[in-house]
Amino acid sequence: MNFADRPVAPDTGTPMSEILYERTMPQGHVVRIRRLTPDGSAPMRAVIEIDRRAGSPRTSGGGGHPPALMAVEGESEPDVVASLLPFVQDDASVARLLAQRGVR
Repeated sequence: MNFADRPVAPDTGTPMSEILYERTMPQGHVVRIRRLTPDGSAPMRAVIEIDRRAGSPRTSGGGGHPPALMAVEGESEPDVVASLLPFVQDDASVARLLAQRGVR
């Protein structure tokens, strides 16, 4: 998913999604970059998360988000995406992040 493909609010034309990047790994997990701050605010904060239960409902309460594997702050959305993208584009990098966080 890239910036141009995100849906926009009809009244303001601003992106509605907090997901800045997402891809499905071969084993079915979804790795994503998610924005934490409101669209257009500075500094922009975003996290890498991996949803190992993608496509199935969360049974642990109200849904929520998977735990963050890495967080970054930057001047703009493209800045934070550029900082985090090298860590999510290949499976080996994602596996290293998971190992560093002690996630199996």
